Amino acid sequence: MSTKVASFTLPFGRVIQYGITEPSSASSSIAEGSTIILSNSLCSTFASWDHVVPVLASKGFRVLRYNQPGHGGSGVAEDLSSTTFDSLADDVRQLLAHLGISKLFAWIGVSMGAATSIVFAARYPGIVARLIPCDTISCSPANAGTADVFAPRVASAREAGNMDAIVEGSLGRWFGGAWMGDHPAETARMRQLMRETSIAGFETCCAALSSKSFDLRPLLEDAGKGVERALLLVGEKDANLPETMEELRQGIERGAKNSNPSASVELKVIKGAGHVCYVDGFDQFCKVITEYLAE
Repeated sequence: MSTKVASFTLPFGRVIQYGITEPSSASSSIAEGSTIILSNSLCSTFASWDHVVPVLASKGFRVLRYNQPGHGGSGVAEDLSSTTFDSLADDVRQLLAHLGISKLFAWIGVSMGAATSIVFAARYPGIVARLIPCDTISCSPANAGTADVFAPRVASAREAGNMDAIVEGSLGRWFGGAWMGDHPAETARMRQLMRETSIAGFETCCAALSSKSFDLRPLLEDAGKGVERALLLVGEKDANLPETMEELRQGIERGAKNSNPSASVELKVIKGAGHVCYVDGFDQFCKVITEYLAE
């Protein structure tokens, strides 16, 4: 397989960094030439998927990844408060047009990458064939009626002048001390990737997550209607997200049944995994994904 990393300037001037991995000629041909997007969480770069990409490429898939605003080589908008999930979905649409990709075999998104995938499927029906959102909240704290967890973290990073405390806190929440102690090399790899998040990038993505406009719940049926199939995944240890993801599953399934009354959407739990389930639940994650993509 071969990977090309490049940047594209979006119509409004922001630069988005992306990587495309082409399958090797020796790979099996389940879906030769078919493109899968991998879209990751806040406070990480697309290199977090580095272990997953060869698994998909070996099955004949082309893999497209991109960095969130202010993460890795992606830039931020001049107005940090302007980032929304609508704008993030539109950015991906522009990137696909630039690359000449009119159809996606699948979109696998985790956390804010999953939220973007659902918004995209609702806004742009018929592009994503298989929707695979993992480990996302359903709406902003303002819409959930809960305390804003994002503003204090942004303020903390601004006050410190660096992302160190945010990175360490996120590592602990995502993976837990026991897993980190048992996997020091992978923990160190993730820590290094997470440090490629700028304070501005963290702030602008938190603006999307805390925006009053962020609410997936009214979009679920349209997302279900806009794709051919869907599967949801969640880490077993990801706080209350197993319950949240079940609610999302039900909404997406309602939409899917509008066009196919016999349609069903599953939610699969990645045992022992947390928020970034393709890292600490790698083996089961890859097994579930590859089996589903081969169906």
